[in-house]
Amino acid sequence: MSFSAAMAAGSLTALCLLLAAANAAAEATSSYIVHVAPAHALPAPRRGLLSAGAYGSFLRAHVPADVSSPAPTVHYSYAHAATGFAARLTGRQAAHLASQRSVLGVVPSVAERPHTTLTPSFLGLSPAAGLLPASNGATDVVIGVLDSGVYPVGRASFSADPSLPPVPGRFRGGCVATPSFNASAYCNTKLVGAKFFYRGYEQETGRPIDERVMSKSPLDTDGHGTHTASTAAGSAATGAGFFDYARGNAVGVAPGARIAAYKVCWNNTCTSDDILAGFEAAIADGVDVISISLGSTNGAQPFHLDTTAIGAFRAVRKGIVVSASAGNNGPRETTAVNIAPWFLTVAASTVNRQFPVDVLLGNGQTFTGTSLNTGTPLGATKLPLVYGGFVGTQFCEAGKLNATMVAGKIVLCESSNNARTAKGEAVRIAGGVGLILASFDLYREQAMTDAHVLPAASVTFVDAVKIANYIATDGSPAATIASGGTAIGRSAPPYPRMASFSSRGPSRHAPEILKPDITAPGVDILAAWTGANSPSHVSTDTRRVEYNVIAGTSMSCPHVSGVAALLRQARPEWSPAAIKSAMMTTAYNVDSAGGVIGDMSTGKASTPFARGAGHVDPNGAADPGLVYDADAEDYITFLCAIGYDAKQVALFTGDGSVTDCSTRSGSGVGDLNYPAFSAVFGPGKRAVTQRRVVRNVGGNVWATYKVRITAPDGVRVTVSPGTLRFRPWRKTQEYKVTLELQENLPDKHTFGAIEWSDGQHKVKSPIAITWPPATGKIAQL
Repeated sequence: MSFSAAMAAGSLTALCLLLAAANAAAEATSSYIVHVAPAHALPAPRRGLLSAGAYGSFLRAHVPADVSSPAPTVHYSYAHAATGFAARLTGRQAAHLASQRSVLGVVPSVAERPHTTLTPSFLGLSPAAGLLPASNGATDVVIGVLDSGVYPVGRASFSADPSLPPVPGRFRGGCVATPSFNASAYCNTKLVGAKFFYRGYEQETGRPIDERVMSKSPLDTDGHGTHTASTAAGSAATGAGFFDYARGNAVGVAPGARIAAYKVCWNNTCTSDDILAGFEAAIADGVDVISISLGSTNGAQPFHLDTTAIGAFRAVRKGIVVSASAGNNGPRETTAVNIAPWFLTVAASTVNRQFPVDVLLGNGQTFTGTSLNTGTPLGATKLPLVYGGFVGTQFCEAGKLNATMVAGKIVLCESSNNARTAKGEAVRIAGGVGLILASFDLYREQAMTDAHVLPAASVTFVDAVKIANYIATDGSPAATIASGGTAIGRSAPPYPRMASFSSRGPSRHAPEILKPDITAPGVDILAAWTGANSPSHVSTDTRRVEYNVIAGTSMSCPHVSGVAALLRQARPEWSPAAIKSAMMTTAYNVDSAGGVIGDMSTGKASTPFARGAGHVDPNGAADPGLVYDADAEDYITFLCAIGYDAKQVALFTGDGSVTDCSTRSGSGVGDLNYPAFSAVFGPGKRAVTQRRVVRNVGGNVWATYKVRITAPDGVRVTVSPGTLRFRPWRKTQEYKVTLELQENLPDKHTFGAIEWSDGQHKVKSPIAITWPPATGKIAQL
């Protein structure tokens, strides 16, 4: 079957599924996003947003009487991030709308999940020299953070900064006041916007938000959004830390940038319609960067079914950089999300700071793990040690541990789907005095740091097996747990290293586009926290903190969002693609020991499918020499190349234009002007040519760049021409890269790079080769 035929079959299948769902439960309702054909769409307001129910009359006119019960209802209308509306519909109503010429598509709303005293200096940002002073800290930039809201109450990270100039006049947003969110007190020259979008969540759960648990306002009662916002652009604060850990002066990556918080996540759930409403508001408000640390937990969706990708396309077309987390479903392949080429997709890696905790066994063995222990230490005396599997549950699930067998003991527990900190709470409730938590086998060299409610140590799976063997073979196993505080700059292990949890490429839907794009600090990151929740998220935990230490690509994403803000102000003429290119081509791939950045899930060197182009280098990105640029037209050509038709492309453009993909047939998927190369070989396909255009943005308008090639194993790489000569009247140059398979590869992936240099700049691009195609893993649709 051809790809175009597959696309048509996919559309037919989607319609059939809608009809089947209708027959199965004709009266059941769910939330759907209805994309309206531009010719039938409501005009976008020149300022502000459409009213929530603006498409109500359209919906009533397009749902016939025989399927009109129960009455469909509209809860969002979109004009900036998409063209259409979100509505509560039955399956039959959705299927009928999908069959109408006035409708481009009907997509079910899905639930997504949310995915620093040290890191700015770790990134090389200094007020004395480099990108930070060159950008004036990004004081003219607004970062829109789509997350769980913001908690500004008593938080230095969001306090008014008298040194900041007035809010940029082009920003049209503001703060929404509610009984629990005092906008006049909380918003200032730092926090310039705060809005909330909840209708999708209420439709998803079928009930109003429980305001005893969550605040129906921009106020963050979770902590995630406060953490990400302060990481990107928090104001400077002295004496920050988590109890006695990570003490120092905290500041966001772009300390002068303004923050606009859009609350789209509730109780760890972010629905497609609320996310799209957040995009709608951020675009209309005029933000410069969107930071979105959330995504699907079920893998990347096809682009035309990915509401976040559609909203991001509209934002990028307006000149907004969209930085997004790659996800926390690593280390398996093809797990990266937010993989459309207009996203700046961020992986997570370590920094040079650890929180070591020693597990001292009764036989004299010591294993070093990690944790943030804040209570009374256990002391030097060894205490009885048991394995959770021997006393009720190896996963230490609530209510399943035998209290008689656990009381007064340290319990070894295995990782599973229940939260890590919940395991410690289960042990505590059962009378246990300590927790040793085994990391996942797949995580290999990584254990996760948490603020447990009792003395704890998270250890690697390998070490946990040794501890378990000790328990099984010793007549009276015993142990104690001793915290080591904060360790910075240890020579071993080297840093950065790729986090095991960080989601990996290749891309599921366009493997010719390398994903993720870049990596940044995402492990054990200190940033501001809510006062409405404990640092452990355990309901019985009464601790409240101003700062918390957590990990995830959710934490790495706002680092890159902050760098994007600095670049936006330093180089205002650059497009979102140029900003991404500058970061990718100047990223570094060498760790503190001089080797390739390691991968904690393998104990070996990482690959571009884990780290992308490498670790972000903000100062290097300020002067990349050359950039690979792309605009909305280039992305439309890409959509045509992967087999989309005019109707599907219109989901993204929404401007009434009709795209004739047959006129763009000369470009392959890999010809998108991307700062990386990725090719898929297979039977009958042993050579690939990809074309690129670079623009000289360095100080020397007469620069000459020569190429250096590091060929992947088994692949011949030819770059033509091998020298690029720029002139004041010729700022762009085109070249092509031909990749030829010389032999069947022993591994299914192999990697290389090309580097252009004028003696001052090094413009690097990774090469990723897949052979043979990973059947069943890489799906075009």
